[in-house]
Amino acid sequence: MNNSITGRTALTGLLGSPVAHSLSPMMHNDSFRHLGLDYVYLCFDVNEDNLKEAVNGLKICGIRGFNLTMPDKNRMAELADALSPAAELIGAVNTVVNDNGRLVGHNTDGVGFIRSLADYGFSPKGKTVTLLGAGGAATAIAAQAALDGVKELRIFARPNSRFHERTVRLVDDINRQTGCVCTLSDLTDTTALRSSLAESALLVNGTPVGMAPDTEISVITDPSMFHKDLFVSDIIYNPRETRLMRLAKEAGCRTSNGLFMLLYQGAEAFRLWTGQEMPTDLIKERYFSD
Repeated sequence: MNNSITGRTALTGLLGSPVAHSLSPMMHNDSFRHLGLDYVYLCFDVNEDNLKEAVNGLKICGIRGFNLTMPDKNRMAELADALSPAAELIGAVNTVVNDNGRLVGHNTDGVGFIRSLADYGFSPKGKTVTLLGAGGAATAIAAQAALDGVKELRIFARPNSRFHERTVRLVDDINRQTGCVCTLSDLTDTTALRSSLAESALLVNGTPVGMAPDTEISVITDPSMFHKDLFVSDIIYNPRETRLMRLAKEAGCRTSNGLFMLLYQGAEAFRLWTGQEMPTDLIKERYFSD
């Protein structure tokens, strides 16, 4: 199959910092080649301080679209020309489509996360969920979980986080607009967290705690806080098994990492850019199998 860059090759990519570890270039570029699409996907190490300039430059250069990862998702919501309903509710953007010079921000993280749980035979519908964190990915998961029928959502975040006010608004929106009962608590309140986990079917770590290179830290360090019927999902995928996951396994829990969330949120971005479905089975076989 022809892998050459042409004068008409459409540019897509990933903005964030760091991005060198990302699997996104491999899975998107392999998908483009497999489907014979004249696209390319590149990584750009861009932080919040220079995001505006980078986005303006890419827009001028006619980029077809791009993904965003930490720490750029929330800032991009302010820079987009328009937002999808989900991105507006969440206040964070992980996918941008360049619609003839108009940058439209989307958020595919929540859809990707819920779809990833299905691969493990788990559905959060009708269940109580404990979610740690209030960043872009965490709020996307919160919004989608509520929309998909979670009975009760208990968010734990630091009250001094720069996202605190936005999270308070999200909790209010979830309670007003969905059938989910949503609460917000202090992440450092271990008593409340222990009680929440005892009543939860799913724990989601939506924080970056435990991500490479700081792989020996964990947002929860006491395995007695887990119970064997708790499903523990860490959205980190580098490393593939975080310390949190190891501790949960010691308590007999089933666990998952963020690889399939990455796959499925990327598949939705792929569809938005190209109008075609990503060959997810192929990508799983090449990059996501043990």
